[in-house]
Amino acid sequence: MRTSPTRFIRALNTHLTTAAAANPPHRTMKLLYPTSLAFNEQAITGFPDLTLHPYDVNAPIPDSLIDAEILVTWTNTNLADAFARMKKLRWIQSLAAGPNDVLSAGFATTSSLTITTGSGLHDRTVAEHTLGLLLAAARRLHEMRDFQLQGKWPGHLGGPQPDRPAGSFRTLRDARILIWGFGNIAKTLTPHLLALGATVRGAARRPGIRDGIEVFAEDKLPELLPETDALVMILPGDPSTDNALNAERLALLPKHAWVVNVGRGSAVDEDALAGALDAGRLGGAALDVFKTEPLPAESRLWKTKNLIVSPHAAGGRPQGAEELIVENLKRFLAGEELKNVI
Repeated sequence: MRTSPTRFIRALNTHLTTAAAANPPHRTMKLLYPTSLAFNEQAITGFPDLTLHPYDVNAPIPDSLIDAEILVTWTNTNLADAFARMKKLRWIQSLAAGPNDVLSAGFATTSSLTITTGSGLHDRTVAEHTLGLLLAAARRLHEMRDFQLQGKWPGHLGGPQPDRPAGSFRTLRDARILIWGFGNIAKTLTPHLLALGATVRGAARRPGIRDGIEVFAEDKLPELLPETDALVMILPGDPSTDNALNAERLALLPKHAWVVNVGRGSAVDEDALAGALDAGRLGGAALDVFKTEPLPAESRLWKTKNLIVSPHAAGGRPQGAEELIVENLKRFLAGEELKNVI
């Protein structure tokens, strides 16, 4: 029986519609990477359905890129614009260890979006800077610089000196170092401290043995702080750590102890710390992070006795960003859980 032309056209249209539904047009996925760091685009290879696009972190996202599914962020000031306009985003890879800027822009409320951090990318640089601050404190390099600027000879810091005097932080050898916030950075720092003869203990939310170091729960701080020559703080920034080092805990530290903070400025009660230093109730402090950055000109910390101001310089240079992105891309395309999901 012959099929009428009308029926044939209808059947053909039905077939084409079904085929189109089963085989939708091929679409390439877009990944946007920031121009705020030297990014090796050639390292992101082996993904034929992916195109890479640089973007300015201080300008609105171009209209041609707002349909991107993946956004890599670093020192962005345009995240509010991205949140308002990039409705097809499925994954944000922050290169910061703590992506507070991404969360505060509104992305924390998007349930269909995965946010991953740059945890691990700053371990070596922050560990190195922390070691430098500890050595500067122990060897009094800040005092030497102050005398140099005055054209004076700091004779009290040179010549014959007592070897590891009791009740003083003058060397890392036999120094009792407590690292509060014992994560990847602490694990990177610890071998250098041990090599210089220090004794290292950790404090964290959960106790245990990590890389051979005993880590105590935070409820043990009243016992740990009085036995500490230098307290290294690498706490994350969240409401539970606000003013974690307060006046009460500062009073538990020995009079000669130093505080080094390379975590988050919000973790230290700055007024209480400055008061303890100016009153001579604490040996000194080296701070790389502050509640307000840049540190305001009127801040009392500029003139606080025995305080080293470091301008959030410990990190700032993510290492291995491309490797992390490739690893997470593989997992993302395979439908697997990504690394460093918050």
